[in-house]
Amino acid sequence: MEIFDDLAAELDNLDRILAGLDEKAWLAPSAAAGWTVTDVVLHLAQTEESVASTVAAGHAAGPAGSGPSGGLLALAGAAPGTSVDDAVDAWVRRERAAPDVVHARWRAARVASVAALRAADPATPLAWAAASLRPAALATTRLAEHWAHALDITDPLGIPFPDTDRLRHVAWLAHRTLPYAYGALGEQAPALRCALTAPDGVTVWEYGPADAESSISGPVGAFCRVGARRLAPDAAGLIAEGPDASRALALLRTYA
Repeated sequence: MEIFDDLAAELDNLDRILAGLDEKAWLAPSAAAGWTVTDVVLHLAQTEESVASTVAAGHAAGPAGSGPSGGLLALAGAAPGTSVDDAVDAWVRRERAAPDVVHARWRAARVASVAALRAADPATPLAWAAASLRPAALATTRLAEHWAHALDITDPLGIPFPDTDRLRHVAWLAHRTLPYAYGALGEQAPALRCALTAPDGVTVWEYGPADAESSISGPVGAFCRVGARRLAPDAAGLIAEGPDASRALALLRTYA
């Protein structure tokens, strides 16, 4: 399936970047508050290990959308009621290690994760953070998370990280999870059309109903950065039109 191939390609790209870092870079602050570059990679290693463990369990902890009762939070050893952000931060702090150890751990985990997702029953939801996800959807979230955390690594270090066509998956995820973002506030998500320009500057990727009253248009890279909370909506240069577009842009997110 294409998403698994693109996930592997995204991880290959990050591995090439990590392989070029010296110890000073590994220990430098990342753009993720309170985490070094090594901490970011450790977090990715932990979550990739969790993917393989989740697939091995063979079933979801509860029905899709049932909440964070299992999956990632359980594997992180989080107490009931702990937020995802607090749980993963505590997890990283407990397992900090030297850069070479962390890099090797992530490399092994990412191979196991992609292999597990490819082999999983495509129709069986798997417990994750805020919901249960089918393997293809979980692969999409993994691609989005690695892409976002790669920004946390490359931006502070001044390393080029060009946008790729793989962002179409990240954009799909951001649009697809709008009902979750609205639902967390007890609101109903409106219909929204997105017309996003691909990195080639020509191709336009469209999401949502064509006749929606509200729409967002502009570069896919900016849209995805807003969804990953790496760029403020008012600084993204995106065009929000219609009664619900500005609020949708403010609520856009690609993670739980």
